[in-house]
Amino acid sequence: MDQLALLFLLLLGAVVTVPLGERLRLPAPVLMTVAGIVLAFMPFVPNVEVPPDFILPLLLPPLLYAAVQRTSWRQFTANIRPILLLAVALVFVTMAAVAAVAHAVVPGLPIAAAFALGALVAPPDPVAATAVAGSLGLPRRLISILEGEGLFNDVTAIVLYHVAIAAAVSGTFSWPDAVWDLVLSAVVAVAVGVALGWLTNKLMGMLGDATLQIGLSLMVPFISYVLAEELRGSGVLAVLTTALFLAEYAADPDDVMGRLAGTTFWQIVDMLVTGVAFGLIGLELHNVFGTADARGMQILGWSAAIIGVVVVVRLLWLLPATWLAKRLHKLRDYDEEIPVGWRETLVMWWSGMRGVVSVALALAIPLKTDSGAPFPGRDEIIFIAFAVILATLVLQGLTLPWLVRRLGVQADTDAEGELERNLAIRASKAAKRRLREIEAMEDLPEDISERLLRAAYDLGARISPDIVDDERREWFAKRVDRLRTMQRIQREMLSAARHEVLSARNEPGADPEVVDRVLRHLDVRSLR
Repeated sequence: MDQLALLFLLLLGAVVTVPLGERLRLPAPVLMTVAGIVLAFMPFVPNVEVPPDFILPLLLPPLLYAAVQRTSWRQFTANIRPILLLAVALVFVTMAAVAAVAHAVVPGLPIAAAFALGALVAPPDPVAATAVAGSLGLPRRLISILEGEGLFNDVTAIVLYHVAIAAAVSGTFSWPDAVWDLVLSAVVAVAVGVALGWLTNKLMGMLGDATLQIGLSLMVPFISYVLAEELRGSGVLAVLTTALFLAEYAADPDDVMGRLAGTTFWQIVDMLVTGVAFGLIGLELHNVFGTADARGMQILGWSAAIIGVVVVVRLLWLLPATWLAKRLHKLRDYDEEIPVGWRETLVMWWSGMRGVVSVALALAIPLKTDSGAPFPGRDEIIFIAFAVILATLVLQGLTLPWLVRRLGVQADTDAEGELERNLAIRASKAAKRRLREIEAMEDLPEDISERLLRAAYDLGARISPDIVDDERREWFAKRVDRLRTMQRIQREMLSAARHEVLSARNEPGADPEVVDRVLRHLDVRSLR
């Protein structure tokens, strides 16, 4: 088996593990990691050979861009304090604690290399956390904090990682230079992200066609990352800034086809890239276990110590941080989402799984220093990093569903239902308001006005039937049954039409372009 065949096998696994995980009630990323571990021990599977310089630019931009699609700028600003406590402060604390322990227990490991290890294992992975926690019916506030933490702790960790790697490679370190690099990196990244977001927004409007817009959206995260890195900025922060800008300003409410196609496209990209990334975690065991050799038990001991530090530091930090967030929330009544009670705090603690980002950073460690010598402790760092990833991802990922059920943590369905009802009422009122404006400008026949008014009413009732009273709800339920019968028959009629049009492809003299054009018309009609 060659590298290309292995890549396609990982892509196939990324698709297959999604329905398999739903059936087994296990997270797909965890299954993909286990599949990679199984493949790693098969003799015909080759070692993964990806140049370290390509890992971050290939994996991170699409994953981060896809993750931002599930959040918003308002959600980030509303939760800025909890996110900063977790995504910035906790990353610094974890990095320092891991570096101190690693420098003490691993013989000959320089402090700069130890800090590089601390930086790459410090950030919990947003893909792993949301993929695992998102399917467990957790409260929305916990999902929001985990998403925000996962997105922005990557920025902090990667910038610190680059500073530590630069110190280890050059053999010199200066605090003023490091602080300057951090500030410059953030400023350049935000500037690149905003500028590229603005330019992309303009180009989206000029392109118009959904296919071209999606093609541009695929290139944007890579361009943002590479451009920021070339200008000495943070590529990750640039991607986040660009994605948040586009999510805030580039949404066209009337671009239905573009939104449906774009959402589907990025769900596919997210699924495939995530599957490949987590498959690589397992496959890298080929190389990781090769580094242990005769020192296996010794390195396992070092790894256990670092795993303990990573897990314990998160818990020790979360307990007072959550208490502080609650106190500030009560004093100033901030509109932010914080864990409620010790049960939710424990779920947040156990959701701190390491994954794609840590893998990418570990594999991206340079092979040599500026002097030409091997990077100090590279093999040991990679082994320890993968031990942390596997322990947190597999152990915590497999036991998190049990912990959630055991603690009884679940979403507030009443609050979500109330929000859905309010949105349904607002949507219905907006439609009726627009109908009145049109009636004031145009002389509509009475029967058409009544039908349109009923359609506006139905719009909200279909979203949330609870907005109507019991008597009208029964009437509406009967009407919905009639409409569903009509829609079912219409779907069968349209299906027959599509079958007939597709069969024309094989007829003599048929033009495939004309057939596809008619078929697209029928497909759009089916969507409506």
